[in-house]
Amino acid sequence: MKRLTFIFTVPFLLLISWLPFWMLYAYANVLYYLLYHVAGYRKKVVRKNIKLSGLAKTKKEALVIERKFYRYLCDLFLEMIKVRGMSKKTMMRRFTISNPALLKSYAKEGKSVFVMTGHYGNFEWLLSLGHHTPHTTHGIYAPLQNHYFDRYLKKVRSIHGSYLISRKKFGEQFTSMQHKKELAVIGFAADQSPQNNKKNYFRSFFGHEVPVFTGAERLGKRFDVPVVMAKVRRVKRGYYETTFNVLAESPNTLPDYTITDMFYEQLEALIKEDPSLYFWTHNRFKLMRQKQQ
Repeated sequence: MKRLTFIFTVPFLLLISWLPFWMLYAYANVLYYLLYHVAGYRKKVVRKNIKLSGLAKTKKEALVIERKFYRYLCDLFLEMIKVRGMSKKTMMRRFTISNPALLKSYAKEGKSVFVMTGHYGNFEWLLSLGHHTPHTTHGIYAPLQNHYFDRYLKKVRSIHGSYLISRKKFGEQFTSMQHKKELAVIGFAADQSPQNNKKNYFRSFFGHEVPVFTGAERLGKRFDVPVVMAKVRRVKRGYYETTFNVLAESPNTLPDYTITDMFYEQLEALIKEDPSLYFWTHNRFKLMRQKQQ
């Protein structure tokens, strides 16, 4: 069944990846109508999250953010598929880095880099970082249950010089890279919700105490690797610019959770610039602590 699903789906994905951008966004407009007005995909979760964020003062403002978000979600979904049909030249023209010298300076020092980012803007195109740095780019991910799609995903990512590492095997594989002196940029989607655990670290996110993922900081300390944040901003439809901001040159010199706190503070500020670019479909507040009366 998994193989049949893959066989029938892949031609559709390939077709989308070959579309010119003007046609891609025409389909995105149709998808928006179906996803938002017809299916109402995760609309309750989105409305709850936007309300809890406090970014909208009125219901009208919340509705504006909501609709803009769904329009962007459809753009992003098709842009993710489009990667397969994008050349290096096209990717570098549409996804630029404002300060690539930062990563190159770490490469000259013989250092790998951990990159923290949120589900904001086109975080998927960050896997093209290998076009901008001597490092090899890797992204940590959870392997798909359908191994046919998992293999396809890895192949697509490798087109722009990036590779995927299972989160369960990361420690072992990165240790091997260090021993071989392989320079790597490792990407962490750092705003994910951790599993429900009594040992979770809670901090404020838009005024609500929620458990936060600390893996990037813990691994940064374990391997003593510089940690930076990638801030992806949309310049216009289909064009992005990323800026890197150093969170820690030497993670072991900072108190626990300092790096995580800095990341979330800067992520909040980034979301406030344009709330429509954040992944409001994620149930980010599902495990928040209730305020004491």
